[in-house]
Amino acid sequence: MDEQTRLELEAAAWRKLVSHLQKRTDVQNIDLMNLAGFCRNCMAKWYRGAATEQGLTLDYEQARELIYGMPYSEWKQLYQKEASSEQIAQFNNITPEQQTH
Repeated sequence: MDEQTRLELEAAAWRKLVSHLQKRTDVQNIDLMNLAGFCRNCMAKWYRGAATEQGLTLDYEQARELIYGMPYSEWKQLYQKEASSEQIAQFNNITPEQQTH
């Protein structure tokens, strides 16, 4: 596979992941962190980092809006639920090596 095709496939997979998470508002960020070691906010940081590497200016809130599909404050108000004590305890047991952000 040539480099351009690989990049296009990776970009398509990324867009599908972002779209999927925008639709799955029932999936909380803490659930993602506890299961996979990353969340939507991590993805926004990665997106911002990639923009910076390309010499582009993209602040964190702009990146989060691209990932969430709306301003983060709006998403939080509409969909974010209070984390349970069990979720918080599980999160606190995640080691830095298990986190990808």
